[in-house]
Amino acid sequence: MITVKNALISCWDKTGLEELAAALAARKVRIISSGGTAAYLKKAGIPVTPVEQLTGFPEVLGGRVKTLHPAVHAALLSTDDPAHLAELEKHGIEPIQLAAVNLYPFVEEAVQKKLPPEEAIEFIDIGGPAMLRAAAKNYRHVLALHHPDQYREFLELLEKEDGIPESYSAECARRVFFYTSWYDARIQEYLDASAPESPGFADSQTIHLQKLADLRYGENPHQRAAVYHPFGAQKQGMAALVQHWGKPLSYNNYVDVDAAFALALEFEETAAVVVKHTNPCGAALSTNSVVEAFQKALRGDSLSAFGGIAAFNREVDAECAGEMARIFFECIIAPSFSEEALKILNKKKNLRLLSSDPKRYPRELPLMRSLSGAFLVQDADSITSPSEQWKVVSKAQPDPALLDELRFSWTIVKHVKSNAIVICKDRELYGTGAGQMSRVDSVKIAVMKAQAANRNLNGAVLASDAFFPFRDGVDQAARAGVVAIIQPGGSIRDEEVINAANEHGITMVFTGMRHFKH
Repeated sequence: MITVKNALISCWDKTGLEELAAALAARKVRIISSGGTAAYLKKAGIPVTPVEQLTGFPEVLGGRVKTLHPAVHAALLSTDDPAHLAELEKHGIEPIQLAAVNLYPFVEEAVQKKLPPEEAIEFIDIGGPAMLRAAAKNYRHVLALHHPDQYREFLELLEKEDGIPESYSAECARRVFFYTSWYDARIQEYLDASAPESPGFADSQTIHLQKLADLRYGENPHQRAAVYHPFGAQKQGMAALVQHWGKPLSYNNYVDVDAAFALALEFEETAAVVVKHTNPCGAALSTNSVVEAFQKALRGDSLSAFGGIAAFNREVDAECAGEMARIFFECIIAPSFSEEALKILNKKKNLRLLSSDPKRYPRELPLMRSLSGAFLVQDADSITSPSEQWKVVSKAQPDPALLDELRFSWTIVKHVKSNAIVICKDRELYGTGAGQMSRVDSVKIAVMKAQAANRNLNGAVLASDAFFPFRDGVDQAARAGVVAIIQPGGSIRDEEVINAANEHGITMVFTGMRHFKH
């Protein structure tokens, strides 16, 4: 147990500080403090020993140096070793058992406010991390508190135990080293970004993650899993989900929900999306209602929709909820649900209902993927080539209505695993071909899916995420009734593919940009 006799308090964030210090003072704990913290506590009527009284040295360099002194750090690093205690006694130093220290707000002030380097560096804390790390290193004898959220728990322990268990101090020490390493990493990131010739990606990256929850298992029952979000950052994207109903999400749920919502938010008009194993099997727009968009999306592949994920970019109302209640979905995600919709859907035992603010769903954050012993980092695929830059390469020219269909299909195919083919009509997804080793096979599967649902493909459009390497995919699409194809272009056989489109009277548009999703 750690018995607190002397406490060092030095905090930029004064939240909860008066309560903490008053409780310590009531226990006859000597409080040592510096600068603004000492002034704050004195104003609150709490007895304080100024740190310069401990060090015998005033603050210098405009406050840059206050606590970097042997009298402070010897008091924090001393153990119960007789040699340590003898040295402290020789120099008139008493051991410190509590360090309540928080740091200059570098992220809030320098990073978020985008201060220039000459101003930002003044928010780099030096003494604070040094004191915290000293206390954390000596956790068997000193308790380190780095955040106001810890004060209440500490005071409750102090009241109950009349001392601090070493196990609690060890946990706080682990938090300190995590926090100070995160703090240093944010400084490094800022300096990297401020470098005169800042690279697209820094030479090194440090990632700090905080666990949101343990998951029942990963992709398979024998795999352990947990979900994390970036420490110190505002919760956004999948970390900002609000769950209204249902059991906890699984690993696969998280992956599928992310894929479904990302596609739904691509559209400005009312959209509904159905995803199975990260690939859209249904998607549609409506100018009338959410329920109409859902009904159209479900027609894309009602068989595969079973056990899938439904996503919307509008509030789900009671009418739409009633339609969805007839089908088994793993999850439904939308910006919000009406009260009546929640009442209807809350009766579904195995359904998870989720909402997320679209404004907190970023689409431009860099993407990271782990490999065996390595990580890949890339920009998000957040750029879509505007139709003004598209090039019509066929003899047949598209009218405005056909261009609108092509825009819809091009948006959908971006979210399908390659080799990706989607066939659409009337702003509905009719068939999807995904994850095949050859592009013509993806065309065949997309056609098969549409035909299995008794969809009439005459007049449909097709989108391909990458170029057609041969004309066989175009021939297959023409036989099914496709009248227009949108693709990036760029194959050495583009001329052969364009000739095939002309032979079939198909409109072909090159975007000049591919959306390969591996």
